Amino acid sequence: MAVLQLGIPKGSLQKSTIEIFAKAGYKITVSARSYYPVIDDVEIECMLIRAQEMARYVEEGILDAGLTGHDWIIETGAQVEKVTELVYGKVGKNPLRWVLAVPEDSEIKTIKDLNGKRIATEVLNMTRNYLAEHDVEANVEFSWGATEVKPPKLADAIVEITETGSSLKANRLRILDTVCISNTWLIANKASWQDAFKRKKIEHLSLLLKSVLAADNRVGLMMNVHKDKMDDVIRILPALNKPTVSALIDSDWVALNTVIKEKTVREIIPQLLERGAEGIIEYALNKVVE
Repeated sequence: MAVLQLGIPKGSLQKSTIEIFAKAGYKITVSARSYYPVIDDVEIECMLIRAQEMARYVEEGILDAGLTGHDWIIETGAQVEKVTELVYGKVGKNPLRWVLAVPEDSEIKTIKDLNGKRIATEVLNMTRNYLAEHDVEANVEFSWGATEVKPPKLADAIVEITETGSSLKANRLRILDTVCISNTWLIANKASWQDAFKRKKIEHLSLLLKSVLAADNRVGLMMNVHKDKMDDVIRILPALNKPTVSALIDSDWVALNTVIKEKTVREIIPQLLERGAEGIIEYALNKVVE
């Protein structure tokens, strides 16, 4: 039986990735002592791989597909098929940024001021390419961790990843520039992408994962409306396309069903009541297929 070898990112994205798969209908069980999670699909085998290494293993065909950041695809230079951008992170839906940062009181004010300076980072290739684009020559050193504490004694500047910027501020660093903006991508091995079974499986995963993220921050809204007041209600009712209108036993009334952003519910429900809507029900969504 053909099986898709799928890489799940180990580390900061692991928990949120497994949660999204669960909403997509896939139960992934991780054992503390194993790098091979169990998934309730006999046509998929999973392996936990750090996001930093994912693109390389997918390129080599050890994995057919995997999830990793756009940043690590760039850093490794891996030749892979970029299937779908999935906008999520360990905290929320903010994209991750690799930023160039220096101490708050540093004399470095522009990128050009980095000439001859020392920069600590985990992304050597990305940083060197960035400096080359700005005609800057600096000493770029690999950082094994705790990069934010390197300046000013161990480095003049750093290139570090941030989602909220809070850690940089806590270490009294100011951002000089953004080097790269990164979201998570579902990627595939180029040969696997040409295999009919594996491509169909990957596309199926892509569809379901995108539908989960599309449902995020949206809810369903259902209500009953008298036909005489239906136009007034629909006029203020947002929808993916148009609200669904269904007949009720009482022919003078209809049921309206729509999907809206969750944050708009508190404003729109009082307006719906004023226009004659009754029996309003809000319900959660797992997937929205667009």
